[in-house]
Amino acid sequence: MDKWKKLGLNILVDVLGGILIALGTYNFAAASRFPMVGLNGVALIFYHLFDTPIGLVAMLLNIPIALACFRILGRDFFLRSLRTILITSVIMDYVAPLFPVYEGDRMLSAICTGVLSGLGFALIYMRNSSTGGMDFVIMSVKAKNPHISLGKISFILDMLIVGLGTVMVSRDVDGLIYGTIVSYLLSVVVDKVMYGVDSGKMALIVTDFPQEVAERIDVLTGRGATYLKAEGSYSRENKDVVMCACNNKQMFIIRSAVKEIDKKAFVIILESNEVLGEGFKDH
Repeated sequence: MDKWKKLGLNILVDVLGGILIALGTYNFAAASRFPMVGLNGVALIFYHLFDTPIGLVAMLLNIPIALACFRILGRDFFLRSLRTILITSVIMDYVAPLFPVYEGDRMLSAICTGVLSGLGFALIYMRNSSTGGMDFVIMSVKAKNPHISLGKISFILDMLIVGLGTVMVSRDVDGLIYGTIVSYLLSVVVDKVMYGVDSGKMALIVTDFPQEVAERIDVLTGRGATYLKAEGSYSRENKDVVMCACNNKQMFIIRSAVKEIDKKAFVIILESNEVLGEGFKDH
């Protein structure tokens, strides 16, 4: 029964998140001809050029990418993401058009696009799922090029899509500026909803399976980990502690992965005001 309740809750969250993302994309961004990041941004380009359904194009782009990244994602995460992709795509094409399209001030439209989409993505991420798209691509590029930070990969891909959307659709500098504003607001809202405004997190994981935990963290997030040697004060037994620094969004993934590997693991999540090194700020 608990399994079905959990599935029902996940589907409900997918629907709510999908509605928010669809409203931000279709009812605000599309009407104002904003370039957006991610595969929704690519789908918007097709929408403006060929009048194709945004959700359908996003789904058609997402599924082969998800299949190509299956081994990196793992079966459970892949299936959850596939469910989310299908739900959000249907909502984008059949539910969002039922709501009025905003045709007012472009700055207000950009703010609504970023906030609504950010809330939708945050809800989905908090259920350990994904809308696919660039998240899958970023992790695949990172796996092939481990020397390149996730931040740089994400920034380059986002700017490529926003730039492409500007050149092919809006064709003005204002469109590029608004697209950048939307991208920034979206990421800020996701981080604030999930963890607040802090720049990062650090996890200390006391587990009997340190190697499996570290390998899983690397596969899912591209983050490295450090082994610390410790001793239990009561048992006097030697313990292995896995220390990992990551960004806000990735901590949900790490926490869920640790729970799957070792239900008895002791996990401490700390705020990191500043993290320097590969994948974070330069020294």
